[in-house]
Amino acid sequence: MAYATQTDIEELYGANALYVADRDGDGVADVAAVTRALQLASGEIDSFLGVRYSVPLTHVPEIVGQACVDIALYRLALSADVLSEEHRRRYEDTIAHLKRIAKGEAMLVLPAEPLVEGEEPLPDGPQPIVAGGPEKLWTRDKTRDL
Repeated sequence: MAYATQTDIEELYGANALYVADRDGDGVADVAAVTRALQLASGEIDSFLGVRYSVPLTHVPEIVGQACVDIALYRLALSADVLSEEHRRRYEDTIAHLKRIAKGEAMLVLPAEPLVEGEEPLPDGPQPIVAGGPEKLWTRDKTRDL
């Protein structure tokens, strides 16, 4: 499943942004090329996010959708030999941000996981630290007479 759609591209940058997907020169974006580019972009995103998150994401934050669009447009422009400096800059900025997320320097804001039936939610705020383990084998009392 791709993190963005052709409609997302049109909403973010307008229908003219899809000129990079016109493979047959008829002035209309090739839907198959756009779909494939979005799927490849989603895979590239997963390769970065998979370091810290379970992928594919079930909830897609806006930043991930934006990243998918920018990567897909870069790939489409590259394959159509119409790459612009704007495409390259957006792609490089997106990859840099994904690297920061993978390193833990930035994070995705994801909704809380739903509770399993019968499970109680964790209370907000600090929680006590509980440590345990087996009974100590060597204590002062046990070794006093040695």
